[in-house]
Amino acid sequence: MEGFGVHTSMWTMHWDRDGAARTIPAAASYGMDFIEIALLNTATVDAAHTRALLEQHDMRAVCSLGLPQESWASVNPDGAIGHLKDALDKTAEMGAEALSGVTYGGIGERTGVSPTDAEYDNIARALEAAAKHAKARGLAFGIEPVNRYENHLLNTGWQAKWLIEKVGADNIFIHLDTYHMNIEEKGAANGILDARDHLRYIHLSESDRGTPGEGTCDWDEIYATLAAIGFKGGLAMESFINMPPEVAYGLAIWRPVAPSFEAVMDKGLPFLRNKAQQYRLI
Repeated sequence: MEGFGVHTSMWTMHWDRDGAARTIPAAASYGMDFIEIALLNTATVDAAHTRALLEQHDMRAVCSLGLPQESWASVNPDGAIGHLKDALDKTAEMGAEALSGVTYGGIGERTGVSPTDAEYDNIARALEAAAKHAKARGLAFGIEPVNRYENHLLNTGWQAKWLIEKVGADNIFIHLDTYHMNIEEKGAANGILDARDHLRYIHLSESDRGTPGEGTCDWDEIYATLAAIGFKGGLAMESFINMPPEVAYGLAIWRPVAPSFEAVMDKGLPFLRNKAQQYRLI
């Protein structure tokens, strides 16, 4: 999962044949090393078609998701296991390298109270089974802490480290996100340092999810700390443009965060790449 990538939400949140055909060549035209496919509905995915397009454009891929409510691991670990195994199978069939995201729960999952030991026990059982299945399919498997408004279970780098140690699987990695870190961490550097032993992937997302470099994320702190720990994982730009209503609801995106995807790709992407080069991360 090394190199510089982009989340496919830049072009589509519906990964079907049309979405794949539109997105993969577009990402290749920007010289991306990999794409992150939003795997929200495996039934729409033509895995062979995606694999062929990835190979044609010499493009690597990872996949990400959040669990649907009926399969939230905290209350339905068996449902979560089934959902994650299906997603891992589809990820492998496409030729992607990893499945990550809110693999432990859902976007918008909140109970109104602090997480319970029973919830974490259920999550650990689901993640242990999913990690074992991922290993059998030759895939990496990640967990992404998100902000408190999207999920009450896992919000910081140290919590992700704690959960991995609770699960006990040796093939789960931490996937950080600068947007969530900007809300939850006591400084981005602390989140990166807390996660460093398991950190293999990071979303580079601005404080408003818009064009990187035009918000309040401290990019020098982020990149300098990644360089200091010798980070060698995937750097993925993530900005959300033209979200479908069901996705915008979960992410609480009520107004445009950038005027167009061109504004993000033509301004934000060079900004992030230049910073990565400055700090010798690419």
